[in-house]
Amino acid sequence: MKQVSLSGSPRENVGRKGAEELRRNGRIPGVIYGGASQVAFSILKNDWDKIVSRPDTLQINIEVGGKTFATIIQETQMHPVTDKVTHIDLLELVPGKMVRTTLPVRTTGVSEGVRSGGRLLQNYRKVRIIAKPEFIPDEIQLDITDLKIGDMIRVRDIQLEGCTLLEAEASAVVSVQMTRAAMADAAATAATEKKK
Repeated sequence: MKQVSLSGSPRENVGRKGAEELRRNGRIPGVIYGGASQVAFSILKNDWDKIVSRPDTLQINIEVGGKTFATIIQETQMHPVTDKVTHIDLLELVPGKMVRTTLPVRTTGVSEGVRSGGRLLQNYRKVRIIAKPEFIPDEIQLDITDLKIGDMIRVRDIQLEGCTLLEAEASAVVSVQMTRAAMADAAATAATEKKK
């Protein structure tokens, strides 16, 4: 799992008024949980924006009050009108303790089916998994080179050591479908063959 480092500040006032004051000062309130105890913190909005703009699943090593916590994003609460982040929940990663997260899906290669006029459909950009922190990879890589028109890679076809995928087993993650133009060509060819 890719890692980033952040610096947070301990929060003294954990009530609503304290949180509103932090937001006015360009900070986002948050909490770290899942470890020995909950830690209330705040972080600069600009620092957070740099992280959430990345599509990766990230281990965030956040330093609060002289102690560094290995965490992942569990939830971000947004303002219903402005879509600004109003609160962050980080889950502390404890070695050997299962966590739920999502992994980005990347395809490699050029599909045989796409070369012959098909279209690649990627139904999942991210896949939900459960695993111990030490087994969580950076991403799920799918080699699509051998996929012909009509072929697909389903959730059940993906093997990740130490990880359990939480999507429906029969769901197609990527598939190669025939395009309308290719269907029209196939129909025209079939009609020509009939006339002969």
